[in-house]
Amino acid sequence: MGTVAVLLLIAGVWASWSSVPYVMLPKGREQGSVEVTHCAGDTCTGPYTPVSPGSQARDRVQVSAVAVRKGETYSVVVKPGTDRVLRSGPAGILYAWAPLGGALLLASVVVAGGLRLIRTAWVLAGAGVALLTAAFAAL
Repeated sequence: MGTVAVLLLIAGVWASWSSVPYVMLPKGREQGSVEVTHCAGDTCTGPYTPVSPGSQARDRVQVSAVAVRKGETYSVVVKPGTDRVLRSGPAGILYAWAPLGGALLLASVVVAGGLRLIRTAWVLAGAGVALLTAAFAAL
């Protein structure tokens, strides 16, 4: 059961890692803002206005619809080699780590039920709830 709990946590970090490096380490990356003009399904689009040197303006970039609202302008970081952008700042960081929050909750159930380590399970669950709540509040 310990192995299953560790694998859940590794999977949470792995799922988060597709966004985390870009959001947490934005230096040297294209940074700017996007004004959301259209939302459909799970993505929104809008024009990208660069802020960082070397960044190029784009007519249309995609951002996750979970993190934005139509008509608003957000600070973003461009994922290299794509037309996708990620929210930057505290909201973007918390949203990027949200899969780890879910993994912490799942691992807490395994630790409590399989390993009978109730206090450790409560710590894992508390950390997961705190992370997910903070991400929800920031977005």
